[in-house]
Amino acid sequence: MIDFSKQQEGKKIGLNTTITLGMKPVVPSIEENPEMTREVIEEEKAFRRGVLSVRDIIAPSALKVDATNLRLGDKFLRTIFVISYPRYISVGWFAPIINLNVTFDVAMFFYPVKSTIILKQLRDKVGALEAQIVSDAEKGAARDPLRETALRDIEYLRDALTQGTEKFFQFALYLTLYADNLEDLDRLSDQAEDVFGSRLVYSRRVYYQSEQGFNSTLPLGDDELYITFNMNSSPIASSFPFISSELTSDRGILYGINRHNNSLILFDRFSLQNANSVVFATSGAGKSYAIKLEILRSLMLGTDVIVIDPEYEYKHLAEAVGGTYINISLSSENRINPFDLPRSIGGEAKAKDIIRSAVITLKGLVRLMLGNLSYDEDSIVDRALLETYAKKDITPDSDLSKIEVPIMADLEQILDGMEGGNDLALRLRKFTEGTFAGLLNNQTNVEMTNQLVCFSVRDLEDELRPIAIYTIVNYIWNIVRSEMKKRILVIDEAWWMMQHEDSAKFIFALVKRCRKYYLGVTTITQDVNDFLTSPYGQAIVNNSSLQILLKQSPAAIDLIQKTFMLTEGEKYLLLECGVGEGIFFAGNKHVAMKAVASYTEDQLITSDPRQLMELEEAKKEFEEAQQQATA
Repeated sequence: MIDFSKQQEGKKIGLNTTITLGMKPVVPSIEENPEMTREVIEEEKAFRRGVLSVRDIIAPSALKVDATNLRLGDKFLRTIFVISYPRYISVGWFAPIINLNVTFDVAMFFYPVKSTIILKQLRDKVGALEAQIVSDAEKGAARDPLRETALRDIEYLRDALTQGTEKFFQFALYLTLYADNLEDLDRLSDQAEDVFGSRLVYSRRVYYQSEQGFNSTLPLGDDELYITFNMNSSPIASSFPFISSELTSDRGILYGINRHNNSLILFDRFSLQNANSVVFATSGAGKSYAIKLEILRSLMLGTDVIVIDPEYEYKHLAEAVGGTYINISLSSENRINPFDLPRSIGGEAKAKDIIRSAVITLKGLVRLMLGNLSYDEDSIVDRALLETYAKKDITPDSDLSKIEVPIMADLEQILDGMEGGNDLALRLRKFTEGTFAGLLNNQTNVEMTNQLVCFSVRDLEDELRPIAIYTIVNYIWNIVRSEMKKRILVIDEAWWMMQHEDSAKFIFALVKRCRKYYLGVTTITQDVNDFLTSPYGQAIVNNSSLQILLKQSPAAIDLIQKTFMLTEGEKYLLLECGVGEGIFFAGNKHVAMKAVASYTEDQLITSDPRQLMELEEAKKEFEEAQQQATA
């Protein structure tokens, strides 16, 4: 039998085994039985052939070497090597290659060269160049800018090498690409060469050296190609692949901490081509927290902020900073009239253009209220809106600073008296006399004179929310056009507006035009699929220079990756990051971000119900203590 417990007794066979008979092991002698030794060796060989090693696990099933590529199992590989660099090369030029969303290996080899050898060669080269320049001058030939530039570069390099501020190397850079088939491999090779070429870095594909190229990019430190380029240390350092972008500027607000290098993300959104931003995250990922932090810090720099709040999340912040909180509901005393007009638009817009724009916006609102309109009904509503304004003496010749705008009941009366408008008037009546009469059928009585103004729509029914948000945004847009100031408009849960084409189109038009009025629009949503599958949602993203992606759900991550062209690493970062963590995009740069707040800021902007209850209890205790002290 095979006994694994008594390894000290008997002769070992294979791994930790002994031959025993009964309880007493029998140890055969080599002299007595030489055939036993050969038998043991053969058994050992057979046993080792059946043992699985790590090398067997990671090794491919087959290897085929072709002239221009190498097939490793079911993968195709090709190595690209760099042969030449431009005179100047910027830091981070290699980042576009590193950020390609493909599988590849990169190998860099640095061969130091003694400064004494290089200085001697540079001295000889300087002598030859100077002699040629003097010879050309004596012959009266035109000056050669290439020789003069080369001479200056060599002299600078000689000084740097002599002073020890630079070192000299021979530098080799190889890139091995992986693909599932030859067509994809050719496409990836073209893409990589195009990126190299855009930086004036010239590269070549291996030819009859596929195996050597693959071996050179394995993590073995073995350079079998040895295709180098002479470079000093500064340009070599610019090729370092593991860099992280920094978004630290002289002015702006603190958005968070760069998770790659712990630098501060200080940024002024108004310094970009537009000040719009989009925020995508799952519920509870900290999107409202991050935006409230931005609002608080923007207020400190004098920026006016307007918020459309669907869930009372900004009420505590508004109270803390002395802002205005306006609740819009059927039972609220706050009213907004959708027929309001901007009093002036920079002094250049004519009254007829303002009225025409208002009619177009109101037609979108009517479609939200009544549903889709036929072509005949659309024409009737268009004419009815013009006559409704005309009923209040608002015409292209009117002075818009001295007018009284109509209300929804006036439109109903006009429709009721028009041929073909009776059915529309009947459908509109629930907004003037019926259940929804308290929402849109009154003159505006709210003010926006405070630095922070929040509009709440929490107490509205789901059916009325898109209508109310549309009306509020239109009112804000009129105020923005009437007086130019540095403002930020925050639309939380913007996917409500993406559900209807008219409201989505209106938000897109606002995002596209707001730059001219010093306004930045922030759209926040947790329903990424509904937002991005809308053509207007995608257009809003394209017209937003600032984008913040926090933790994403697995159901939305593929669409997010496609929209923002994320790498696989960035994709998994968004799936696994914590609250307040994500990726911050600003123009062409993006960094991994973590929103951080001081203790005082956290107490002002928190949305945690437990913290809010503790704050309310502390507030009550303070008020009771004050009353007792007064008594």
